[in-house]
Amino acid sequence: MIIKTDPESFQSYLRDASNFQGSCDAVYFPESANEIALFLKDAQQKSLPVTIAGSHTGVTGGSVPNGGVVLSLEKLNSVCKINCKDKTLTVSPGVILADIITYAQSYGLFYPPDPTEKNCFIGGNAATNASGARSYGYGSTRDYVNELEIILPDGELLCLKRGENFAVQNELHLTCQSGKKITLPLPQFEMPKVKNAAGYFIQENMDAVDLFIGQEGTLGVITSLTLQLLPKPEKMFSAVIFFNKENDAFEFAAGLKSLSTRHIETAIHLRALEFFDEHSLTFLSEKFPRIPLPAKGAVLIEQDIHVVSTESDLLDELSIYLQKHNANEEAIWFAFDESSFREMQEFRHSISYMVNEYVAEKNYRKLGTDTVVPDEHFHGYYQYCKAMVEHAGLLYVYYGHFGNSHLHLNILPLNEQQFETGKTIYRELCIKAVALGGTVSGEHGIGKFKRDYFRLQYSSATIKAMAKIKKILDPCLILNTGNIFFDEDFENI
Repeated sequence: MIIKTDPESFQSYLRDASNFQGSCDAVYFPESANEIALFLKDAQQKSLPVTIAGSHTGVTGGSVPNGGVVLSLEKLNSVCKINCKDKTLTVSPGVILADIITYAQSYGLFYPPDPTEKNCFIGGNAATNASGARSYGYGSTRDYVNELEIILPDGELLCLKRGENFAVQNELHLTCQSGKKITLPLPQFEMPKVKNAAGYFIQENMDAVDLFIGQEGTLGVITSLTLQLLPKPEKMFSAVIFFNKENDAFEFAAGLKSLSTRHIETAIHLRALEFFDEHSLTFLSEKFPRIPLPAKGAVLIEQDIHVVSTESDLLDELSIYLQKHNANEEAIWFAFDESSFREMQEFRHSISYMVNEYVAEKNYRKLGTDTVVPDEHFHGYYQYCKAMVEHAGLLYVYYGHFGNSHLHLNILPLNEQQFETGKTIYRELCIKAVALGGTVSGEHGIGKFKRDYFRLQYSSATIKAMAKIKKILDPCLILNTGNIFFDEDFENI
């Protein structure tokens, strides 16, 4: 196993895309699951804190070490097996998402989850239950993980296959490859009925696989994943539609979204429904000068077309909504082929990159909300958030997943005072989202710097019950210390 101990050689492992920074004594690079098992067994005996790291594209500090050592999974990067009959793909955790997408396409197959950062590792995607723009139509990573192999903190191997092991009477019973048996008591609480990535997934009669998806590296190291693929769509359609009034953009998106809840015949079956406010468009205009400023809002839509003849039906139906909501029809960007479709994706994903660059340049930690609220409260919550930052005189951009009632408000402070004001507002927005029945994290997880907000969502008893699960699997508390939980959450367990 390669080990780096010179701090100058591993500075890139001490921060993530949010500009959250940490420290460690060394970085380890295992090349096999067996090396990981031996390493963790030794680390547990020494009570050595271990932070599991992927490609550092997270935005909550989850892969950033707080002392101890880093265990980088970048050398576990092989595509192990594809089964075209079952449409499954088995990979190691360090395989890059972009490579999985390309590999699947070469077999006429399709991997749906669409996080903004395509250079992320698939193991990190599973550990955080990553989703992205297509979660509106396709769901999150959880929906495409069939099997997991996990090395527990004591070096034991746990192999889980979806559909084989379910919780019984609020207990989950696990059997390791060695025969060791583990019983996990599951807390009884209700998760928000929205897209949610805050804390452990706990549900009555839950599948054991789901506990280890979204656990943020706190329960074990994922060393193998078997993913479910879909047939590649025959054709794709995408468009970016601009509006001269923000409310027109909002109502247009709401009208398209309502089609999915009404039992009517329609050619519109969107897999992505994204929104951009005027500040986002101004931010993007330097890179995309075709943006018709001063546009006040834009909506990006994306859809699979499995039967080519439906393309004209889709456009005819869409035109009704364009006219009804006063779209700038002369400025619409359409994509019907692979090349123009990639341009649309670049437009969608560029805003996140540019915000991260801004944060790095100003050297402040990212203040980007990840809140989700129930659909019926979405418009009111959107207006509430805007009013808060505008009243404080802060710069911001507002964009994201309209289809999931999940927008990212990114506050852009110019100085330390504004950063502190932004932090206060961020907390208030989380409080409001939870009060409306939503979540503080729709897709990015809790990591290290959203732990306070996590406590707004769940009671101390629920969080302590989650912490007990970790304590059973990780009795020395060595894995990803500081993610999700504070030290006091483990007291008297």
